[in-house]
Amino acid sequence: MKPFVPKRAFFEPEALEYPLGKELYEKLQALAVPIKFTGSHNRITGIPGNTAQESFRQAKRTLVVGVRKSVDFAGCKPSAHYQLPLNTSCPSMCEYCYLATTLGKKPYLRVYVNIEEIFARAESYMAERAPEITWFEGAATSDPIPTEYLTGLLSKTIEFFGRQELGRFRFVTKHDKVDTLLHARHNGHTRFRFSLNAEPIIEKYEHATPSMSARVAAAAKVAQAGYPLGFIIAPIFYFPGWQEEYAKLFEALDAQLPEDARHDLTFELISHRFTKRAKNTILDLFPETTLPMDESERKLKYGQFGYVKYVYHSAVMGEIKAFMEDKLAAIFPQANIEYLV
Repeated sequence: MKPFVPKRAFFEPEALEYPLGKELYEKLQALAVPIKFTGSHNRITGIPGNTAQESFRQAKRTLVVGVRKSVDFAGCKPSAHYQLPLNTSCPSMCEYCYLATTLGKKPYLRVYVNIEEIFARAESYMAERAPEITWFEGAATSDPIPTEYLTGLLSKTIEFFGRQELGRFRFVTKHDKVDTLLHARHNGHTRFRFSLNAEPIIEKYEHATPSMSARVAAAAKVAQAGYPLGFIIAPIFYFPGWQEEYAKLFEALDAQLPEDARHDLTFELISHRFTKRAKNTILDLFPETTLPMDESERKLKYGQFGYVKYVYHSAVMGEIKAFMEDKLAAIFPQANIEYLV
């Protein structure tokens, strides 16, 4: 895949007071990206689009450069203690993505340039929880890899946590442009995770993302660079031939991951589910979708905040659980399955 180049960019004027803001402005000018100014990175107007679908696509090609003003970080249970706010959204267009619901129909990309202030706040959280280790998640509302060649935020963050005794960092990506991170001084303090799926699912539903094989090859590079490695297999779909397709995924990993990377592998396994609100949003943005969202074929499950999710029936979940656990135990016996839902 070609690198992400925005079709337009918006800057908060205050962003130019920071070194990274100035650097980004110059890089985008060199790429001939049209630049406008905005009073707030939270309220962007002027993104074209006469339909929900067109507005969505145009937002995915819009980069907003701003200053993170909120002092507090959001929580990120159960995977980490806090979200680390580096950026928001991504240029990919996965039909099932929960960010289409949480970010609305104009999910433009945001990057935050006051990285030293963000690090200082992270240090204060670490001090509050000392002597326990504090984990920070860098991709709760984003995929940070596509803009990394412009910002360098991940590299700075990885090296920052490499110097922390009581801080650890984790993030996840669907993308394969990882070369600039292979020589970062991580000291084993960053868990580099990849979101993977069966090849037919990627081809049908994960638009503007690298192939399964490209992601697996990137994961092998990351493993060779000594990072602790993890994989999110999500969403897991139950379809004709699903076992064979997911087996091919695990076999591809087995063929490429070096032996010394296998003693500290983690897997997070998430079956496909949806809410009524998410279904309506998906149908607005992808009216021709073939995502399996027939409520009559699912059972209801109440989320922790009272909303209703449509999940696979217990018998189907039992099949998925048995297959995934057996397959991973056979191929990666030392791996830790953090959860299977």
